[in-house]
Amino acid sequence: MFPTFESLIPDKNIQILISAVIALFINLRSIPVIINISGLRGLMDNPVKRSSHSTPTPTFGGVAIFAGILIGYMIWNFGDEGILLHKVFAGMTILFFLGIKDDLYALSPTKKIGIQIIASAIVVVGCDLRISDLFGIFGIGEIPYLLSIGLTIFIFVAMINAFNLIDGIDGLAGGIGMIASGGFGLWFLVNHHYSLACLALCLSGSLLGFLRFNFSQNNKIFMGDTGSLIIGYIITVLAVKFIHFNVLHAWDPSSSFVSAPIIAIVILIVPIFDTIRVFSVRILRGKSPFKADRLHMHHLLIDNNLSHMQASFTLYAVTILLTVLTYSARLYFSNTELCFFILFLLVCYFLVANWLEVKRLRVKRAKEELVSSSETKAVDAKSTDKVANADKLQLREISAN
Repeated sequence: MFPTFESLIPDKNIQILISAVIALFINLRSIPVIINISGLRGLMDNPVKRSSHSTPTPTFGGVAIFAGILIGYMIWNFGDEGILLHKVFAGMTILFFLGIKDDLYALSPTKKIGIQIIASAIVVVGCDLRISDLFGIFGIGEIPYLLSIGLTIFIFVAMINAFNLIDGIDGLAGGIGMIASGGFGLWFLVNHHYSLACLALCLSGSLLGFLRFNFSQNNKIFMGDTGSLIIGYIITVLAVKFIHFNVLHAWDPSSSFVSAPIIAIVILIVPIFDTIRVFSVRILRGKSPFKADRLHMHHLLIDNNLSHMQASFTLYAVTILLTVLTYSARLYFSNTELCFFILFLLVCYFLVANWLEVKRLRVKRAKEELVSSSETKAVDAKSTDKVANADKLQLREISAN
């Protein structure tokens, strides 16, 4: 009898590491091919007024991310997979084709949200993967079944679109996704949930390979809707499952993860806060919440003279710092108190974004005034030259007479 991969490498930790490396390798090798094909076929994203790039760029990095996750995960059989992962891959495949079509031909928001609800319902209803308890936040414990179904599907759709919204500059969606999936993956690995750990770390490895090209100046690619929809979907599965596993400890003060919902929110604080702020500001200004603009925090940062890499790494650092801080604070504060802390952070986020927006407007006005002043001086100089030339002509005529 021939040996299997599992018999050759029985250590599940090493198996998962190999899967993550394979996912990384697939992205490193396949993305240059995708870039070349996109260039030959003219499958490029042309910059528009609100774009943060200035040259046509391929947008099919999500294809490599999808392949890396799928191939890396499928190598092993961990024995704890269950029905959930089968349905996760079904939902992920639906979103993959939705993203491909949207990258080629822009779809209406209504159609996109409808398909996202279907993909979400596959795991929420089909696997009973739902947020069923709020861990005592504001005194709320177990949630009624239908309400928990609706709440969880709403969270799925919101997070899928939140990752789509932060995919506006190089490295941001990919980097935040890599940090979040890496964090959840390590927790699942330590707690012996090997299938979920493998899925999470394959996503993290794929995104690391993608970032190599997303940050490139000469060989750049974007993940497109294909990538952002998949990332948002998988990370929401990981976050909800992380909360679900900790429901048994919701009322146990000695538990390390009695604050599981708070920790999940903080790990995903950048896409959550950015979506809340952008939608709120658009509605308050009488605009459609789905109308594209440059109100996102990442746009405000680069409009205030940060590079794409600097803006992305700033938001990476905020995510990691707040996660570590909240993880440490969970031992000393209740979930309700930590929830007030998150609300305080949201207010700070609004204030910082408003300050950056005001600063951007001042810089824009200063530039416009400078241009206007330069144009006025140029016009005055031309008028002076005309007068001088007329005077010279008149002197010549007098001399001739």
